[in-house]
Parts: sequence; C-alpha cells; structure tokens
Amino acid sequence: MPNAALQLTLPLFDQPRTPVAPGAGRRWYHQTDEFIDYQLRRSRRRTIGFLIDDRGLTVTAPRWVSINEIESGLAERSDWIRRKLVEWRDYVSRRERLLIRWEAGASLPFMGQQIVMRLLSGHPSSIRHVGNELLICLPPGAGADQMKNIVHAWLQSQAKQIFEPRIRHFGDLLGLRPTRWGLSSARTRWGSCSPDGVIRLNWRLVHFPADVIDYIIAHEIAHLREMNHGPKFWATVQSLFPEYQKSKEWLKNVHADISSG
Repeated sequence: MPNAALQLTLPLFDQPRTPVAPGAGRRWYHQTDEFIDYQLRRSRRRTIGFLIDDRGLTVTAPRWVSINEIESGLAERSDWIRRKLVEWRDYVSRRERLLIRWEAGASLPFMGQQIVMRLLSGHPSSIRHVGNELLICLPPGAGADQMKNIVHAWLQSQAKQIFEPRIRHFGDLLGLRPTRWGLSSARTRWGSCSPDGVIRLNWRLVHFPADVIDYIIAHEIAHLREMNHGPKFWATVQSLFPEYQKSKEWLKNVHADISSG
C-alpha cells in the first residue's frame, strides 16, 4: 500500500510563478523556424525535466549535462512542448475569464449556477443566499478583501453542509467510512485519501454542479477500498456512481481553475 495519500488532481498545470524579466534565460530554435525562450535550471536530478507555467518553458537538468544535450532533448519533445505551450496560453485565458471580481453586481459560480453578489451596508457583517442572489452586508467603507473573506467563509460553510451527507451516502454504499474528513484549500487537487482513511475535499468544489461533486466524493470514498487507480478501483467508482464518466469528462474539458481569490 502506498505511503502517500492518493490525490485526485486538478486538470491543471503547475501554479503560476512570478514572471521573469523579458529576454532572460536561453533561446532554442524550434524546427518550425521559430525561437522558443526557456529558463534553464541546474539541479542534482538525474534526468532532464520540462515545466510549462506562467514563466513559459523551464528546463531542469543535471549540472553535468551539456547545452547541446539539453537542446537535443528539447528537439525530441518539440511537438509536446509546442502543444503544451498552446494549452497553457488557453488555460491562462480561461483563468482570467473565470476570475471572480469582488464587487457589487459581480457573479459567483455556486453549485453549477451563477449567483449575483449584492452589497448592503450594515453592522454586523452577514450574508444570505436568496434565490439567485447572495446578499452581503458589510460595514460602510469595507473593501474587496472584506467582501472576499466573508464570501469565502460562507462558501466553506456551505461545502461542509453539502459534502457531509454525500460522504455518508457513498460510504454507506461501500460499507466503509473515512476515519475523518475535512476541507482543503489546495490549488492542485480536488481531493485526496490517505492510507489511514482520511479524506480531504477542496472546498472550491461548491462552485461545480452536484453530479461533479458526487464524482469527486465517490472517487475518494472508493480509495478506502482500493488505494490505487487500477481496474478494480474504477469498477468501485462505477458501482458507487455509475455515471462518473460524464463528470470526469466534464472536469477534463472544463480545465477550470475557478479561483475565489
């Protein structure tokens, strides 16, 4: 049995890093007659690694590997690199479109629907969900940070209320329950299950439709029996949530980093 928790990763690349100055790093001449900038990092690793994020392409290589060998490796992976660079640019564009604006009248995804945030003045701070609106009461002069904080707290409280009965439901179907469960704020995974039966679920799942939430929870509950991603594991997921493929594909296609801040 693995020592580390099994994680249901987000369909994302690595998280954004601080951009470097233009022109920094090295340039590699691609076979399609274009230059591709890349950052070169030396390390103690034994192989050459490639990472694509907000900085573009980063190559991590052993100190003893020559530049010619590195660029031969780049040439061998050129099709993959170009495809991932395009995917990253598309992802960044989607991420910008999905970014929540913390201001009155902005929309917020909740359980697969858009709700509008309405700002009211008053004291103490409070929040209520009425129809397709989220009524947020804040003291006069409160800014975007206070608005984000109260909405985050509300979303997390909703996540606990929504996830708890679904964990019980799928646990009862399997005949197993997690030793405990809690919310996660991870940016690179939707959920995880440790070998000792502890399940963590990303609270940002409350942005998604109920069937997608069910898939994530069924996925982690299935790990209580199968700590792997082999055929028996997926058969267990299907026994818990027969239509899981639809939700799995939805996550894959959406590529959503729905960020609450």
